[in-house]
Amino acid sequence: MTRKQTTIAVCLAIGALPAIIYAYAEGPDAGFAGVPGELGTCTQCHTGGSGSGSVTVAFANGLTYTPGVAQHVVVTVADPVQSRWGFELTARPSSSSTTMAGTFTPGSDGYTQLVCSLPGFGNEQYGSTCPSSLPLAYIEHTELGTRNGATGSVTFQFDWTPPSSNVGNIVVYVAANAANGNGAPTGDHIYTNQYTLTPASATAQPAITAVVNGASFQTNITSGSWVTIQGANLAGTTGTWTSSEIVNGKLPTQVDNVSVTIDGLPAAVYYVSPTQINVQAPSDTNSGAVPVVVTYNGQTSAAFTVNLLQETPAFFLWSGKYAVATREDFSLVGPTTLFPGSTTPAKPGDVVILWGTGFGATTPAMPGGQLVPSTQLYSVTNPPSITVGGIQATVYGAALAPGFAGLYQIAIQIPATVGSGDQPVAAQVGSVSSPASVYVTVQ
Repeated sequence: MTRKQTTIAVCLAIGALPAIIYAYAEGPDAGFAGVPGELGTCTQCHTGGSGSGSVTVAFANGLTYTPGVAQHVVVTVADPVQSRWGFELTARPSSSSTTMAGTFTPGSDGYTQLVCSLPGFGNEQYGSTCPSSLPLAYIEHTELGTRNGATGSVTFQFDWTPPSSNVGNIVVYVAANAANGNGAPTGDHIYTNQYTLTPASATAQPAITAVVNGASFQTNITSGSWVTIQGANLAGTTGTWTSSEIVNGKLPTQVDNVSVTIDGLPAAVYYVSPTQINVQAPSDTNSGAVPVVVTYNGQTSAAFTVNLLQETPAFFLWSGKYAVATREDFSLVGPTTLFPGSTTPAKPGDVVILWGTGFGATTPAMPGGQLVPSTQLYSVTNPPSITVGGIQATVYGAALAPGFAGLYQIAIQIPATVGSGDQPVAAQVGSVSSPASVYVTVQ
């Protein structure tokens, strides 16, 4: 996902005395983020100077913030020769370095934590939130997050929620230590930075112009399958969900402050951009006309009405023409010119797997918004009929692909009597057919 960069305060301290080693591997004290008038940075304890690495921070909204709207933050500490890592970060209004700007929420991976303090650092406390009695918040590494032995670079991920009102520019301070892991404060490389975030201009209201099947781009959609939403002002960035946003197989319903409801139910959001969003439709027993609504940065679109059907079978396409198809060994099926050196035509009698969406309910039922487990076969309840070149193909099975969401795999045998060349391939489930002018190459 594309995220613009800013900085944050990072410090990993690994001292020579056992007590210091233990405490600082668990996370440094408050006040080492480089805020003017505070305790300083990691150079207070570490020697070794700056190496050829860096510390960078990617914010979902770049160098802007919207009051009260959380942003996902990714801190990257890089150094070509070091092998232990840490960070501490804080944010302050540019008008007052002794006042906190917003709150932090540690990531779910156990690599980050909060330390809270009074101005002057007379007291501090670790936890998931900071009490009003300890208003200065710093987010930093945990002992697990130091990842002793990891080389090259590491990342730390968490969320930052700015103040609920516009406080003017906000300065984000960062100090980082790329350590050598020798258990002493020598030979470590310290990196610092600071960035100024400005209040975002008012977010324009999202506007939906089309809601279509994510494979065929036709105007009907199906519960649990992929949907493409087109319009204007749908997002402020372009990107996809990250693996860290998928928790226990559950897919995110918000990416970069963009969320979608279909028939009032939250959809899993995969891709966002100002003009297009790709989502998996939620599980829904209704059918007929349903509303689709996009919300971005607190601004909600007018509802767009789309027809929800039980099945809308469609194959994903290569080059807008060829059905995405593989053999059982996952080698690619298509004309040799499609992906030279990778694709080859199917032969009559070959078993081929077609990949699509919109093939409807499964047995057992698979809820939308979750990755399909590999421990259970989720077969299509109403098996499709497939023709190749107008000839009925044998269908060996149709099911959801394990490890994915809303992706169907249909195994067929290319009819023995089909001719050579680009042959039309079509699916029918009940009374609904897949779009015409989709081909598989046979030779």
